[in-house]
Amino acid sequence: MAEYEIAVLYHPSLEVDLSKAEDRVVKIFSDNGGKVVASDNWGKRALAYPIKKNEHAIYVFYKVEMPPAGVAKVEATLNITDEVIRFLITKPDLKAIVKAEAEKKLKAEQAAARGDQSEEEKDPEN
Repeated sequence: MAEYEIAVLYHPSLEVDLSKAEDRVVKIFSDNGGKVVASDNWGKRALAYPIKKNEHAIYVFYKVEMPPAGVAKVEATLNITDEVIRFLITKPDLKAIVKAEAEKKLKAEQAAARGDQSEEEKDPEN
């Protein structure tokens, strides 16, 4: 199974009862052979431009493991789902993520070798 990152923008009126809409979207993923690994709710945010006459949307990001054949079915289903005003399905570049984590670890080791301290350690009163 491949891993996908799916950003879903929910209708802003669902802010009070988002759980039903989220359950419906998660069911769409599972019906197409997917499994939600993680989700991150960013809450209600302003949109860069109006979408379907909405100035705001509720942003929720999912990490989903799903077979590649299920992606087209999920897209088709999300297109006709009333609660969802926009969505984006991407496949993360796992090699780039591993490389970035390795570089971050290397920089941390180099800083520790030099004896660098973070800003909080230098001035604990702030």
